[in-house]
Amino acid sequence: MNKTYHIGTTGQPWRAAEKAQWLAEQSIKRSFFTEVLPDIEALAAEFNLVKYGELDYKAVCEKTYPLYAVKSRDWQPNKATVLVTGGVHGYETSGVHGALRFLQTKAAEYSRHFNIVVLPCISPWGYETINRWNPEAIDPNRSFGPEGKAAEALAARQYLQSLNTNFALHIDLHETTDSDNSEFRPAKAAHDGTINLNWNIPDGFYTVDDSEHPSPALQKAIIDAVAKVTHIAPADDNGKLIGEPIQQPGVINYAKASLGLCGSVTNAPLVSTTEVYPDSPTATPEQCIQAQVAAVCGALDYLLSL
Repeated sequence: MNKTYHIGTTGQPWRAAEKAQWLAEQSIKRSFFTEVLPDIEALAAEFNLVKYGELDYKAVCEKTYPLYAVKSRDWQPNKATVLVTGGVHGYETSGVHGALRFLQTKAAEYSRHFNIVVLPCISPWGYETINRWNPEAIDPNRSFGPEGKAAEALAARQYLQSLNTNFALHIDLHETTDSDNSEFRPAKAAHDGTINLNWNIPDGFYTVDDSEHPSPALQKAIIDAVAKVTHIAPADDNGKLIGEPIQQPGVINYAKASLGLCGSVTNAPLVSTTEVYPDSPTATPEQCIQAQVAAVCGALDYLLSL
């Protein structure tokens, strides 16, 4: 692992020059426009597609990225509304493709019971450049609070508020990867002028509950559903995952609203953030996509049982 980063001076937060150097090093590595957008557009036969915004990054990469929400058609006020988000961190591949696979295979069935809205790729530039941050070196998943500055998070927040509905459930699909240690954790420490002390990468699936509004029964339902598809991450030698104490098998807690996480973007009483590990020697990228779908379905089945 790289414990220091090649940009900046240790202990000093980045200023404009360091951010510009970082941005100059980024490059397009895969295509949102061929790998993601066609799958979104193909859903128009069964769902309503809503272009809720766009990201004008022509100055960065000569591209403008459309932002889409996918909504179930039989939207009724007496149904509970559920939200699925993917690609808040664009590099987390199964978050994007797990959201799309859920739409392709399971969402129509569940739409008989729920109003469903899915934001499958909140950070398309991050998807293309395999990045955690946006071009301004801002983490969208720390930008969903009132002071958040990432355009990706702001567009999603404004769209969801415009729906004027009370959400019953929100599942936010993420990954933890080896690149967290090789790139993103060292970069964040350099950016913030701090020292990273946590290098744990859990081998397997886990969820992050909301310590400010915990829903442990929901987390258990998700873990039980995913365990049929792939393995659940064991605790490390200190009984923790990514430095956080285990609350129950495969579950840790974060303060979502305080940290500006996507999981705090609605008023939903039931919230979970999923994490899969695509670099595991005992899991495939396809299993990770299936695990994301299983997590969403496990959560919806739990909501149906209440």
